[in-house]
Amino acid sequence: MQQRKQADSRHPAPARTSRPEFTAAVRYRNGRRELFRVRNAVDMKDARAVVLAELDDVQSIMIALRD
Repeated sequence: MQQRKQADSRHPAPARTSRPEFTAAVRYRNGRRELFRVRNAVDMKDARAVVLAELDDVQSIMIALRD
């Protein structure tokens, strides 16, 4: 029985560092609500700032990291 030696010269492909995506649940002052996908934010604090910069009459926001 022969055993094959695994090649050690192979390097795994470098993992792409993709930006995180967030979901923002927004409730407006008039009671209306919407969900948004935030793709151009670095972290949750930045995602919140992006949403607040784009929307008016926001009563509350909930931000979640998408898997």
